[in-house]
Amino acid sequence: MLYYLFQLLQDSDIPGARLMTYISFRAGMALLLALFIAIFAGRRIIDSLQKMQIGEIIRNLGLEGQMRKQGTPTMGGIIIIVSVLLPCLLVGNLGSIYMTLMLFATLWLGVLGFMDDYLKMKRHNKDGMSGKFKIIGQVGLGIIVAATMYTSPNIVMRSNIDTVNVATHETEVVYSDANTKAPQTTIPFVKNNNFDYKWLTEWMGDYAAAGGWIAFGLVAILAISATSNGANLTDGLDGLCAGTSAVICLALAIMAYLGGSVIYSSYLNIMYIPGSEELVVFMAAFIGALIGFLWYNAFPAQVFMGDTGSLTIGGIIAVFALLIRKELLIPLLCAIFFAEDLSVMLQVAYFKFTKKATGTGRRIFKMTPLHHHYQKAGNSGIDALIQRPIAAIPEPKIVVRFWIIGIFLAAITFATLKIR
Repeated sequence: MLYYLFQLLQDSDIPGARLMTYISFRAGMALLLALFIAIFAGRRIIDSLQKMQIGEIIRNLGLEGQMRKQGTPTMGGIIIIVSVLLPCLLVGNLGSIYMTLMLFATLWLGVLGFMDDYLKMKRHNKDGMSGKFKIIGQVGLGIIVAATMYTSPNIVMRSNIDTVNVATHETEVVYSDANTKAPQTTIPFVKNNNFDYKWLTEWMGDYAAAGGWIAFGLVAILAISATSNGANLTDGLDGLCAGTSAVICLALAIMAYLGGSVIYSSYLNIMYIPGSEELVVFMAAFIGALIGFLWYNAFPAQVFMGDTGSLTIGGIIAVFALLIRKELLIPLLCAIFFAEDLSVMLQVAYFKFTKKATGTGRRIFKMTPLHHHYQKAGNSGIDALIQRPIAAIPEPKIVVRFWIIGIFLAAITFATLKIR
C-alpha cells in the first residue's frame, strides 16, 4: 500500500518521495517491519494460543528436558506468516508476478500446515493430516508454480553468453537483447552453467520445448515436497529450523538481488532475470519474521512453530529457489534439511531389512531425525551402528552447531557461482 502511495508522490517535491523506487530501501523496511511485528504481535499471539490451550503434545523419547516442553504453545507459524504478509502488502509491489506467487505459496502452505496442526489438537495426539494429503498439497503447489512460470509473460530470463573482445582478448559476458521464456536453471561447478531442461526431451522433436517445461514441473514438485518435509523434520529442537532457515534465506535473497541486476549477473556470469529483484523484498520480510520468531523460539522455547510454520518455511525456500532458477543448488544449500530427511529414510529401511533378515530390527542412528541422534548418549542400550558421540550433547549446542554448518553450506553454495 505504501509502495503505491509513494508512487503517486514521486513527481512531488516531498523529500524522500522516491525512496520506494529503491529495492534496498524497501527490503530494509520489509525486514524491520517483519521483525517488529513478530516480536510485538508475537507476544499477543502466544498469549492467545495459551488461552485456547493449544499446546504441544510430546512423546516421551527419553531425551533430557523433553517432557518439560509438554504444553508449550504450538501453531506459532502463524507469527511468521503474519509477519511476512503485512510488510509485503505495505512495501511490496503487488503487481509483480514474483511477489504474487510468493504470497500465494505462503498462504497455500500456511493453510496446509494449519490444518495438520488443527487435527493434532482436535484428536489430542501426534496424528494430524494424512501424509498423502500433505503430498497432494505440495504437488499441487508445484504444478501451479511451474504452470505460472510457463504461461506468465512476465517471467522471463536472459541467458549469459561468453564472448571474446577482439581488442583486449578478454572474455566478456553479454546477454541477448530480447527476453526469453525457457525452462533454464543454474548448475554448479560448470563454466557455462546454464542448463535447459529442454535438453532432456530433445527426443520429442517439435514438442521438446513443452517437454522441457514438464520436466521442470517435475523438478518443482520434487523440490517443494522434499524441502517442505525436510524443514518439517528439522523442526525438533528449540530454534533449529528457524535459525537454519534464516541462513538459507539470506543466501537466497543475495542470489535474487544479484540475478535481478544485469551488472552483477554479468560479473558472476549467471543468467539475468528481469523483475526478480522484487523477490528480495519478500525474502527480507521472511528473514525478519524468522529472526523475530527466534525471539520466542530460542532455547528454552516459549512457542513452537508447528507444521503451520515448518511446512511453510520449507515450501517458501523451494518456490523462491525455483523463481530465481537456483533449484539445483537446493541440495547443497539445504543439505541440513535433506540430511534430516535421509536419516529417517535410512533408519526405517535398515530397520525393516535387518528385521526381515535376522528377526531383530537394528538401527543406523541412535534416534532420528538426525538432530535427536546427538541428544542420546552412546551405548545406552540402543542397538545402533553409530554410537558416537558417546556423551549426549546439550540441545543449545546442537542447534548452534547446525547453524554454523548452515553458514558453511551457504558459503560453499556462493563459491559454486565462481568456481568453475
